[in-house]
Amino acid sequence: MMSTQTEGFGEFRDRLRSFDAAGQAAIVVILVGIALTPPIAAGLVVMWVVLSKTPWREIGYVRPGSWVRALSVGVIFGAALKIAMKSVLLPYIGAPAVNPSYHYLAGNPQALAEFLPYAVIGAGWAEETVFRGYVFERLGKLFGTGFFAKTLIVILSSVFFGALHFQQGLLGIENATIVGAVFGSIFAVTGRLWFLMVAHLAFDLTAAIMIYFDLEPWFAHLIFH
Repeated sequence: MMSTQTEGFGEFRDRLRSFDAAGQAAIVVILVGIALTPPIAAGLVVMWVVLSKTPWREIGYVRPGSWVRALSVGVIFGAALKIAMKSVLLPYIGAPAVNPSYHYLAGNPQALAEFLPYAVIGAGWAEETVFRGYVFERLGKLFGTGFFAKTLIVILSSVFFGALHFQQGLLGIENATIVGAVFGSIFAVTGRLWFLMVAHLAFDLTAAIMIYFDLEPWFAHLIFH
């Protein structure tokens, strides 16, 4: 009896990792989680990893060689990316100087305090777990791991990530698509998430600080007047 149960669970585990009915159902459930909120989706991804016995490294949970280096470089990279986008890329494509979706943070300490936990859990951990770790694992199983396959996955995941920011308007979609392409490209090369989680957190915190101190117009006009 025990052997039969073990074999049955093993079959279920394999089906969760496949693309048959069980695997498709898992994808739908996680997509529903994404529609609700990224932390729920990330929790479902973790549950899927555990139930399917998917190796953690396949969704990017790989211990860095140096935590200090991963954390410090992640913070510097994320902050620098936000500054570069606000000063160069977004003004170049005609984005407004002020982000209307998050301008409520300007000079509002309570709103900023409420935003910070989401930046840590929702963006840094959840969005990277879902949109880089899980999406890359699933699409990698479909398309493979060659250069052209990874390029396609970066494009698809970036567009998907950007589209899900539709509530932030065109600026939010553009911003998220670009960030998704940058982070996706790094993940396609490294297969590691911890650095990206820290970079994503630093990116959002830098954005929040810019907005809170009303520095967005200054950065937006730093190069393009």
